[in-house]
Amino acid sequence: MVVRALLMLERRYGAAAAAARLERLARHAGGPADADRWARRLLRGALLGAADARPYAAALRTLAARLATRPAAGDPDTYGPDFWERLRLREDERLDLLRRVLPADRPRPGRPGGPRRSGYLAAVARHLAADPRGVQPLLCRWFTDERPLPAEPGSHVRPTVAGVAQALLHTHRDLAVDDLCEALVATAHPRADELLAGLVHDDPAALCRAVDRWAHDDARPARRVAAAAYGPLLAAHVTADADREVLRYAALALLARPGDRSLHGAALGVLVRDPHSRARHLPQALAAFRAGEPRPPARALAAALTTHPGPVLDAFRDGLRDGDPATAADVLDALAEVRAPAQARRATALVSEYVDRHPEGAALAAAHVDRRLEQGPAVRTALFPLVTDLLRGRPAEVRAALAPVLGAPGTPVSRDTRAELLDVLLRLERDEAPHPAVPEALLRAAAHGAADRPEGRTRALVLRAGALLARTPGGTAALDRCLADLGAEVPAFAGLLRAWAAARQAGPVGALTGGDAGRFAGDGTEGGGTGSGAAEGRAGDDAGCGAGAAARAGDRGDR
Repeated sequence: MVVRALLMLERRYGAAAAAARLERLARHAGGPADADRWARRLLRGALLGAADARPYAAALRTLAARLATRPAAGDPDTYGPDFWERLRLREDERLDLLRRVLPADRPRPGRPGGPRRSGYLAAVARHLAADPRGVQPLLCRWFTDERPLPAEPGSHVRPTVAGVAQALLHTHRDLAVDDLCEALVATAHPRADELLAGLVHDDPAALCRAVDRWAHDDARPARRVAAAAYGPLLAAHVTADADREVLRYAALALLARPGDRSLHGAALGVLVRDPHSRARHLPQALAAFRAGEPRPPARALAAALTTHPGPVLDAFRDGLRDGDPATAADVLDALAEVRAPAQARRATALVSEYVDRHPEGAALAAAHVDRRLEQGPAVRTALFPLVTDLLRGRPAEVRAALAPVLGAPGTPVSRDTRAELLDVLLRLERDEAPHPAVPEALLRAAAHGAADRPEGRTRALVLRAGALLARTPGGTAALDRCLADLGAEVPAFAGLLRAWAAARQAGPVGALTGGDAGRFAGDGTEGGGTGSGAAEGRAGDDAGCGAGAAARAGDRGDR
């Protein structure tokens, strides 16, 4: 009778009068248990009985917020998924309410041995399956909602509203993948970008079709920008002739628009990657690369090294000669992917020439070397001569840029080659007057890689680098400062410093006296590399030097 009276109130005095009472019911909290139960029953009955629940949106949002922050305020039978699905609302309003109430969800038992099912989320999935084209854009609106959701038992990561929306769209992408592409490109959000980038691998044919649509979109320039962004990603991945043909038409459409000149570099990159259009468009692409913006990416041009090595390498040489850091980074990144032996040798020559002309760009060459090292032993034939050449007779800034790369722990693929090249660097520094920048860079590499490297190798690297630094003017004080600063900066290294001090194995550590510095400079620098048993053994022989300073460095790391 009371529910009927509330509905009669709407018919006689209008929805506003009923809305005020329903919102008070939605806010009801506390009081006797019977009062709470009757308030829930009245609110549920009135909202489900309304011919149109839209006038009561404020009460529904209040209820959803209350449930999301206090799940115990409702129960699954009263305000579960069935309640929200039965409300007479537009789909966008219903999905928005399900978003608001989602944090109140609790995983429910599923089939024996299967995953626990979520009530509200399962309702959203049903709506998505029933109307993917209509619901996909609505779920994209959830990307800004980072509220946490209840985690599954045993899980250490709490999902978010935005995260489950992204996961739903990805999992059910096959329902309407072309519509999904359109919904995502219309959503300016990193999660939408992530899903589109994922389609490069998950469904490249669908994304190729989307790029073609966007490239031919006369009314929306932003769509053409999207075509220029995702076209090159696809061109680097697809191999099917049908996909390449679609991308080729999209690139030609972009190239045919004089007003979209900023997109021409990306379009030329797509055409150069395609064997069918490469010969025709490579001269234009190389000319654009030399001229600057809009420049096709160097990686796209590198794809033509298999068929046109001379012109491409000449263009790369011209780009490196100018010394522009952005161009150099682009070219050196592309050269790092060259695997064919003959081309790899010519690529290393370009890197060496670049460092000759621009030693200030050694950090870019070091990044190139780092990437090459992770390609494994197959590139050693080309890489070893390049690095030894860069280390010999070069300014200290070049050697200091390479030092952290060679001193890094690396992965199992690169570890042995890094150790070999590190020995080359240390021998060269030992045989000449060392520059403090090089051993300081090695000590930083030792500290920052301490957690990923066996302790013996870290200790051996600290010994050898410390010996070099101690030989430089003012090196003893510089060594003390460097190790103390690194101990304060890197907790794992601070722990090693304390352990070495306690074990009286802190030879290179601390404020060394002149005699100690001389003894240290003569230890740990002969023979094998930083990973050898001999070097690790010598680390233990340096006991007694600067143990107190080692403890001080470790103590700074605790503060």
